[in-house]
Amino acid sequence: MDNNVQLLSLRLFARVAQGGSFTEAARAFELPTSSVSRRIAALERALGQRLLYRHSRAVRLTEAGQRYLEQVSEALTLLDGAAEEVSGATRSPRGVLRINAPVAFGRRHIAPWLEGFQSRYPELEVELTLTDALVDPVQEGADLVVRIGALEDSSLVARELAPQHFTIAASPGYLARHGRPEHPDDLLHHNCLIYKGTRGREAWYVRRHEREAFRPVEVHGNLRSNNAESLCEAACQDQGLVLFPTWLLQQALERGELVPVMRDWQVANRPRLDAIHLILPEHRLRSSKVAAFVDDLMSRRERLSPRLGAGG
Repeated sequence: MDNNVQLLSLRLFARVAQGGSFTEAARAFELPTSSVSRRIAALERALGQRLLYRHSRAVRLTEAGQRYLEQVSEALTLLDGAAEEVSGATRSPRGVLRINAPVAFGRRHIAPWLEGFQSRYPELEVELTLTDALVDPVQEGADLVVRIGALEDSSLVARELAPQHFTIAASPGYLARHGRPEHPDDLLHHNCLIYKGTRGREAWYVRRHEREAFRPVEVHGNLRSNNAESLCEAACQDQGLVLFPTWLLQQALERGELVPVMRDWQVANRPRLDAIHLILPEHRLRSSKVAAFVDDLMSRRERLSPRLGAGG
């Protein structure tokens, strides 16, 4: 393969591997699906390795393909970064910015803000993928990933965006009928709406002062869900209490649909307070489009996770 053909084949391979679809890659590059398949097959022959398992409903990487994708993704990013610098794009970010974020956070704090961000950078396209699954930005082809909670050690760069502050809240209607809890023991007499995700049922933790350790508190309720926004909506409809970070409850609190309770206590969903982080491969830091996004998001960090007071 000549250099231009090989570069296109590498980009197609990375796109198919990240999206799991020849059709999606063909659409993105405005090529026939058959052309994408032929180019990747030629790449496999040139390498002497099978890179992809092809199934009727999905495409997935072989072990060799996984290793190759990691190297190819980094190389393509470096090439794009070099092109940015030569073309002067460092002064005006352009191209495609790929962002991965948790569903609720992305819906509430990234998607509504993108119009203003992109209006300042009209040559910039954004691919926003929302998922609560843990993803590797290298494998997924993301420029950066927003992640909430404890981080695992890795070679990726993690930059704290904002600390998390939690509160327990309920609707005015629920509190009018059932009373306002003031002490953790009071929670036993209330309907607590519980988040149940991939790690199982989420516990509620409390402490009186920052110098104390968080301790679990017993709670019960008639509704559990793996979708936090559904639980927030149920709480707004007078069904019970919820414990969530302020970035999730913020809009309902501002509208008066929910009211914070137990303000003299600090609360959390784990034994320690975690933060919201931006995660990205180190070489992505040199990209002007990534730098623009990070700087803009960092400028709004206090709005992302407001502190409500002693209980927030």
